[in-house]
Amino acid sequence: MDAEPKIYGDERLATRLGELLGPRHPVAAAALVSDQDVAVAGLRADLDADFEIGSITKGVTGLLYADALARGEIGQDTTLGELLPLGDVPAARLTLRSLSTHSSGLPRLPKSAHPLRRTIALWRHGTNPYGEDLGQLLDQARGVQVGKPRPRYSNFGFELLGHALAAAASTTYADLVHERIAKPLDLDFSVPATNAQLRPGALTGRSRRGKPREPWTGEALGPAGGIRASINAMARFTAAVLDGSAPGTAALDPVAPFGAGGRIGAAWLTIRVKGRSVTWHNGGTGGFRTWLGFDREAGTGAVILSATSLPVDRQGFALLSGSGQ
Repeated sequence: MDAEPKIYGDERLATRLGELLGPRHPVAAAALVSDQDVAVAGLRADLDADFEIGSITKGVTGLLYADALARGEIGQDTTLGELLPLGDVPAARLTLRSLSTHSSGLPRLPKSAHPLRRTIALWRHGTNPYGEDLGQLLDQARGVQVGKPRPRYSNFGFELLGHALAAAASTTYADLVHERIAKPLDLDFSVPATNAQLRPGALTGRSRRGKPREPWTGEALGPAGGIRASINAMARFTAAVLDGSAPGTAALDPVAPFGAGGRIGAAWLTIRVKGRSVTWHNGGTGGFRTWLGFDREAGTGAVILSATSLPVDRQGFALLSGSGQ
């Protein structure tokens, strides 16, 4: 890589991003949003470059959950079995509310998905550990063991939640995102089920050592980590959440304890950072790391997208707080 990266957008923000991330994140982008201003910047990635946003997708699914409640499509006690063809299995009795707060008792991934074997393949060969279609996801749900309800982060739970919300609206998850989030807010969000559905020029993510990683695509994965977006789109999304024009922003309101001193809404985590309340979610795939956070009292938000699988959480908090200046 050249010593001086090509900068797109706001030069001051690009400089801050470079200082925060350093040379190990060669391809990255950021946004800073307030009610007075929106700044976006890219390093070796133009402002419409297509990133995997990873589990920030869960935050989008959380908005769709809160929006479905507001529309009356679901209720507080609606179960998976009322919306998905699961039969009489333990997972069918789980409420969407418990899924939205990671308190359903579902594991992070089901044993039938062979998570260890797939993780090793990701480490060794960069392969996508997901890829199931909806039918395969439902088969996994029919056989999964449900544990004691307690706070436990579950990709599997959010996969099922998103597809249940789509069923309640008589559509697919990808179309639900398009019709209720992307289209009204003019966002280039996409939810590719296969590599063939990737947009032209989609960025290739890389490992910590710079090795290319397969895209994380899959119909089942969509609601938990399947959205791709540009930094322009993420900036507009952040602004819409802050000003309340995005649907389902009640998802950000914490309703239950989660983690050490934290609280959770529908996917969104809220913690105290240096005396300030920050609501946030991060994301990670085989070749990308992302972070989105809000200081709702101050009316500010920050986003970092990186096409390298090194964490950006610390840098995201610093960017939001202004300590990266």
